[in-house]
Amino acid sequence: MKIGIVTDSISDIPQYLVEQYELEVVPTILILEGRGYLDGKEISRDEFYKRLPSLQSPPTTAAPSIGEFLTRYESLLRRGCEHILSIHPAGQLTTIVNVARQAAADFAGRITVIDSRSLSMGLGFQTIAAAEAAESGLEAALEAIESTRRRTQVFAALDTMEYLRRSGRVPRAVAALGGLLSIKPLIELIDGEVKAIGATRTTHQANERMFNLLREGGGMKRLAILHTGAEARAQGLLNVLMQKASQLAPRNILTVNVAAVIGAHIGPNGLGFAAVRA
Repeated sequence: MKIGIVTDSISDIPQYLVEQYELEVVPTILILEGRGYLDGKEISRDEFYKRLPSLQSPPTTAAPSIGEFLTRYESLLRRGCEHILSIHPAGQLTTIVNVARQAAADFAGRITVIDSRSLSMGLGFQTIAAAEAAESGLEAALEAIESTRRRTQVFAALDTMEYLRRSGRVPRAVAALGGLLSIKPLIELIDGEVKAIGATRTTHQANERMFNLLREGGGMKRLAILHTGAEARAQGLLNVLMQKASQLAPRNILTVNVAAVIGAHIGPNGLGFAAVRA
């Protein structure tokens, strides 16, 4: 059975892997000062994070249209796919998975839409696992997604609460940390929900916490160091990992500048990771 794989730009999968696994990636929409951009197509992530601090009004985001999904689904089916797996961000945090389901309803059981219950490479690693297992059939691909989801951890250290506050999407758990914009919230994404795990006062303390969380989880099959326009922080975390706990790390480690539609809500200079434990 030939299986097509669809995801969206929130998956953060690097382009060379998109091409390697022949993935269809639907761009999400970023709105900056009244103008809409296709995430990753009409504005680069580097450009977005450079512009973000000076924007006069908070950026907003929107899900792709049903038509965008219909186009991808129809194309894959015309090219001989017998079934499509469409894998998307946590439904508790975005409407994208619901839009995909509406589009899939036109195809009489030929498309399975999956809520990854994650974001960024937490979603991306599930998509890659599905693509790797697809040659063994639909059941194998679905099992690979579920297994990867169970073993995935996503943590982040935000540099400020300001952007969450401005976006109007401050998770209750993070708001409970306090109202001071100077704190740096530490969060974990668990089963589609953002959980507060603490806060620090300095970037150095936040970096240390990220490393400790990375090391304490044990060996990893897959790892992506995530950042929002903070390549130096990401490289620093990678360097410490290789110096102090290289035996836990997988052979290939990704460094990912997170999708602008995520960064719009959490702000620049954030650091995190997505790890699939062994």
